[in-house]
Amino acid sequence: MSRLKLLIENFFVYGFANIAAKIVPLIMLPIVTRLVPDTSIYGINDVLHVVVSFGLALAILGMSDAMFRLYFEKDNLDYKNEICSSTLRVVLRSGIIVAATVIILSKPLSRAFFGIDGYYPWLILMGIQIFISAVGSIIKAPTRIQNKRKIFVIVNVLNPIISYSISVPFIIFIDPLFGLVFGAFSTSIVDLVIFWILNRKWFKTRLNKKLARELLAFGLPLVPTFLIYWVFNSFDRIMISNMIGPSYNGIYAVGAKVAQISQLIYTAFAGGWQYFAFSTMRDKDYSQMMSKIWRFLAAISFIGWAAVYPFNELIFNLLFEGDYVNGSQVFPYLFLSPLLLMLYQIIGSQFQVIRQTYWSPICLSTGAVVNVLLNLFLIPRMGIEGAALATLLGYATTVLFASSIASYKKLLVFEKKTIANILLFSCLMIFKRLTEPGILVSSFLSLAYILITLLTYKKDISEMINRFLRRKAVRKEGI
Repeated sequence: MSRLKLLIENFFVYGFANIAAKIVPLIMLPIVTRLVPDTSIYGINDVLHVVVSFGLALAILGMSDAMFRLYFEKDNLDYKNEICSSTLRVVLRSGIIVAATVIILSKPLSRAFFGIDGYYPWLILMGIQIFISAVGSIIKAPTRIQNKRKIFVIVNVLNPIISYSISVPFIIFIDPLFGLVFGAFSTSIVDLVIFWILNRKWFKTRLNKKLARELLAFGLPLVPTFLIYWVFNSFDRIMISNMIGPSYNGIYAVGAKVAQISQLIYTAFAGGWQYFAFSTMRDKDYSQMMSKIWRFLAAISFIGWAAVYPFNELIFNLLFEGDYVNGSQVFPYLFLSPLLLMLYQIIGSQFQVIRQTYWSPICLSTGAVVNVLLNLFLIPRMGIEGAALATLLGYATTVLFASSIASYKKLLVFEKKTIANILLFSCLMIFKRLTEPGILVSSFLSLAYILITLLTYKKDISEMINRFLRRKAVRKEGI
């Protein structure tokens, strides 16, 4: 299988899997918000899962990425089994420590996040979920490592169905917050059980201390990176809750969930990216290939934003009622943020390939500092829109910094047309924000940008289509 074909197939298969996973939550979101009209409850649930995401970054210790990287070092099956087994045993230990810490500190954490002790039982439950999710992330890894895409499609379809089948009855008949929390908790258990049944053969050997040290040597430097990701994705939720109240965080969380439609592109990319990046890392034209992928994904991301932005307010007015409609304020910024993360991931994987993983925390921490400082400045002045803008500008800072380093190290090559396209897109965003044009003018501007971008990359698109057609013709001749 050619490299391009492998990447494209992974993109669409994992993309379909993630569409299947996201479509149910998107359909259910308007229903759930009507069942939970109090935005503060939704905001509290969001903060609880922020705790889980932070705990996971600590519990996993970068082992998932380390496992991916070392798995392809040798073709020996015994070696691969030892890699998987040793990874699991390290995470079992770290998961217990992190979960126990959250449980022991549940009351202080409740006071820190919510101002009262009363939410500590929920934090105890979150501690347990951290352990289950950390172990589950390692147990499902062999499926991704072996690129078993069909299994991911099936499980990703089942997970949200199971989650809402459990949560909705609890929301209606018992307690809204319990329903929201327990739905996610139960899904992590189901996920763990399914993948243990599928992958238990990879976890039969004991801890190999030498491999464990090697895994930790690779993974531990990534922990700051994952914590910085958490700052980007989650810390603004805590700042919103503390600075202007959990009800505003509930609105922000709903806007962020709708914006996750862009993550269909990002997660499609990310699902097969690690396999592709590490399995092709020995190719001589690796940097040129990565450069081409980067500029195409940048174009796709900007076109996606331009296509949906004009209909932002219309979408929220159709889907939601009450204060949740105000989620439209954050949508444009949070829609683009995961796509910038996708562009960064291309550069980040190259840092991993050349074993200079220390660049990732440096680049990300720069963007995270910008994000936090802007949150402190913008939230009091712009509310939730300020938080979303801070997130976007933080990611933009990270991508620009990482791109400069990658360019200096000859890992990426930027063409003039790519730079021109980025500048044109930035002007479009700024103009729309300052003028707030109506849907007709906004649609016209978006269409003009999309046409200009397609014309700019006309030659590249034509080459890709011709290459595909030639390959198809060769296949037919061979039959």
